[in-house]
Amino acid sequence: MIQNRLSLSEFPPARPGIHAFATLAACEAAARSTLISVYPVLMYRALGNAARVSEIYVLVGLTSLAFAMGVPLLARYLPRRWLYTLGIVMMICGSIIGGFLPLRFVPFAVAANAAGLVMLAICFNAYVMDYVERASMGRNESRRLLYSGIPWSVGPFLGVFLMDLHPQIPFLISILASLVMLAYFWHLRLGDGKAITKARRPPTNPLRYVPRFFRQPTLVAGWFFACLRSTGWAVYIIYVPIFAVKSGLSDQLGGLALSISNGFLFLTPLMLGFLQKTSVRNAIITGFTGSGILFVVAALASPLPFAALAILLSATLFLVLLDVSGGLPFLLTVKPSERTEMAAVYATYRDVSAVSSPALARLVLVFVPVQGVFAATGLVLIGCAFIARRTHRRLGARRA
Repeated sequence: MIQNRLSLSEFPPARPGIHAFATLAACEAAARSTLISVYPVLMYRALGNAARVSEIYVLVGLTSLAFAMGVPLLARYLPRRWLYTLGIVMMICGSIIGGFLPLRFVPFAVAANAAGLVMLAICFNAYVMDYVERASMGRNESRRLLYSGIPWSVGPFLGVFLMDLHPQIPFLISILASLVMLAYFWHLRLGDGKAITKARRPPTNPLRYVPRFFRQPTLVAGWFFACLRSTGWAVYIIYVPIFAVKSGLSDQLGGLALSISNGFLFLTPLMLGFLQKTSVRNAIITGFTGSGILFVVAALASPLPFAALAILLSATLFLVLLDVSGGLPFLLTVKPSERTEMAAVYATYRDVSAVSSPALARLVLVFVPVQGVFAATGLVLIGCAFIARRTHRRLGARRA
């Protein structure tokens, strides 16, 4: 009898945790980053007017918000793993529409991408709350942003650069990254998350959780901070490329500025150290105050376009600090039994900001040029810093 002496190769099963979720977030960043600075330029080329671009983004935001409120209802009939898969498929469809159909279909591509992102955000937050312990939430946010730093710092400039070489290349890169994200998600075998208890009755309509969500001050604060932080990023992403083009600069300059600002994600370990030495409250106040002041200063420096862009670039350093700390009030205080429903309500901050930021810009553009949008956004961020002073001082501190 001949004994088979060939060694067996063992492949350990995937373990969902901080590293796995950070890798998944990096795949999503790669899929989004190459197109995030392409869409505003394509819209401006198609419409030729910043006000019209704002109107399109308002409509896209309203569509995405309506879709976000319908996702929890869909979750009652579709398992979470298939919801996440469907979100990736919708992002792929958006890339196909934007890259391979005429320019007039670009708004539909943006809408499909936004709807897919809503679905991914709801499922991702629920998975994180299932598999990451409460005391590690800050480290999870820092690792997630750190892993996403490379695609976010390279993708925006690479997208507009490759768009000038061939308009379909950025969309092909996004499709490839989405497929990698889909494969890695199924490799993790996250399933439908951890079950707390077996349901004894039919699931409650998730829309009923909206009043309950807004009766909890800490959850409301987390949603509000995330919404205002996202508004600052939306104004920066949409109107910095338009400001560069209107100032007679290259359309690639907006993508370059966004790439450099996203490079600040590599500083998230230092920001996490600052958060741990002070508090979540102080980090949020610092982020809103610094970004708001610099947005206002950039508007005043608009006659010098390069100086204004440099100041706006500096403001995003504080927006990244808000990325690290702004979502912690929600993640630290939500009840385990309400994770999916509350995550769905919380995820609407993206869509509310996607509506409010272009709506605010459209109103401001009636009276002043594009730089006035930066001034108005800065004043809003400064106002949010005063509201953040009411955050509990001990939020996020380790329990004895």
